[in-house]
Amino acid sequence: MSLLGKVRAIFGRSRETLAAVQTLGRARKPIDAAFWEELEEILLQADFGVPTTEKIIGGLRTVARQEAWRTSDQAIARFRKDVQRFLTLPHPELNLTRKPSVVLVVGVNGSGKTTTIGKLAASLHAQGKRVLLVAADTFRAASAEQLAIWGERSNAEVVRGREGADPSSVVFDGIAAGKARGVDVIFIDTAGRLQTKSNLMEELRKMRRVIERETGEPPAETLLVLDGTTGQNAVSQARLFNEATALTGVVMTKLDSTAKGGVLPAVVDALEIPIKFVGLGESIEALRPFDPAEFIDALFEDAPESATA
Repeated sequence: MSLLGKVRAIFGRSRETLAAVQTLGRARKPIDAAFWEELEEILLQADFGVPTTEKIIGGLRTVARQEAWRTSDQAIARFRKDVQRFLTLPHPELNLTRKPSVVLVVGVNGSGKTTTIGKLAASLHAQGKRVLLVAADTFRAASAEQLAIWGERSNAEVVRGREGADPSSVVFDGIAAGKARGVDVIFIDTAGRLQTKSNLMEELRKMRRVIERETGEPPAETLLVLDGTTGQNAVSQARLFNEATALTGVVMTKLDSTAKGGVLPAVVDALEIPIKFVGLGESIEALRPFDPAEFIDALFEDAPESATA
């Protein structure tokens, strides 16, 4: 199934919420205070959040005045283009030009970090890349065990330290092993204990310093994995992790029927970094590169008969 068909099939709640936007456009209502209030309410319900909603509506109001719009269909047509613009940023692909390319993966526990790493490793292995996984979450034995399972599934090597070891020392060992073995990509799995967020963020900063010292450069990628069902909490998480270690991209997981689509432009708007992958299910193939145009079409259009292939 295409990304378009997959999103249509499982992103039901977002489509239901944003269908109200389409209805508002088709109604050809006059563009007045009541119209703007109704559009604002719809976007907030869809998890766009207050800042992004205000920014989008502010831009629409400006253009509406400049172009003397009269009916709601004109504003909604422009709204779709604006949302796609919010989601379209440079460098949406992974930057893996170095050897080894170190990819630091961060996020709260339960967001899907380890599974995301495993799926990316499997995809890269299929492309002929040699991949090493580093279990730098030393506080949860289950995390290292899960990463080892994904290493077997994806034909990737795994470096792990003893339980309770300094995560940065495991990162050091992983980079050394990656260099010695001539791997192409090193994925570093990290802890995500937000209840001790000051310690967690300092650990991430320390890991980043080790990567820079051992490779002479920052990580090739620093990916934040977010649970798409957490709504606006995903935005606050994104800001927190970005302060600790400059992010280069977002992976949005668990985009199922309980997720709302507005959180994607809200996150991008907050950080100005691209969403690089979306998780649309449990299988390895369900982690897909993010295509803003396809995503917007899936949310706003009725599914054609040929949506599945």
